[in-house]
Amino acid sequence: MHAEPLLLATVLDRAVAQLETAGVVSPRVDAELLLGHVLGFSRGQIQAKAVMDATITASQRDEVIAAIARRAAREPLQHITGLAPFRSMELSIGPGAFVPRPETEQVAQFAIDALRAVASPSPIGIDLGTGSGAIALAMATEVPHARIWGVENSPRAFIWAKQNRELVKADNATMIFIDLADALPELNGTVDVVISNPPYIPTGAIPRDPEVRLFDPEHALYGGDDGLDVVHAVSATALRLLHSGGTLVMEHGELQGAAIAELLRADGWTAVATHRDYLGRDRATTALR
Repeated sequence: MHAEPLLLATVLDRAVAQLETAGVVSPRVDAELLLGHVLGFSRGQIQAKAVMDATITASQRDEVIAAIARRAAREPLQHITGLAPFRSMELSIGPGAFVPRPETEQVAQFAIDALRAVASPSPIGIDLGTGSGAIALAMATEVPHARIWGVENSPRAFIWAKQNRELVKADNATMIFIDLADALPELNGTVDVVISNPPYIPTGAIPRDPEVRLFDPEHALYGGDDGLDVVHAVSATALRLLHSGGTLVMEHGELQGAAIAELLRADGWTAVATHRDYLGRDRATTALR
């Protein structure tokens, strides 16, 4: 007696229902991406095959079930696939590195625009706390005549940064392992753009999303009692590195815009401006040296 064929559409529908029950924000998108990851197809191909009554094998179904169970436990999608899209790149990602977020793509644009506006034939950009290397590598690949440094002091994150530099073949990017306070003294007063997405969550504020709370490294999340410990350090290091007129770009939490603007003005920064993300929340602050 032959077993009934396993319809991809049926497996997909069950996966969506399981992720929906688990509280995943985008259950259908994630289910389609995970099926695509297991089967070697794009999300669009999965959608097409579901409509066309395509079938899968029992072993493929079992792989899908295992992947969906991990996502239902709120493990980040990027940890399961090992990939994280960021702007025009697809980066390697896993435990130990902060998963790059879509809102950070918008913050990176400020740094990219500032680099492109520099008259120098070889502008210099630095990403303080580069994590997986996402922001540094976006600057390096989108402003290929620039010289970019990514600074990271977490050994586990630094592994991903180095791996991603090789993956995207960014020869104009250099990843260095050092505390940001001590980074690159040889570049003091010569840098055009400094960007940072520092840990800015107050120690007592527990993130709502299990993906963040349970899987992102604490090193990349928490910034002291008021969330601003590393922000102070970024300001001091950027003041040291940037030349007069150089640009600072910093990502922060939606409730921190006013406090960070006040902090930067007190440190002597000019043209301090807070910027909102696509959802209308304060997300980044820029300033001039």
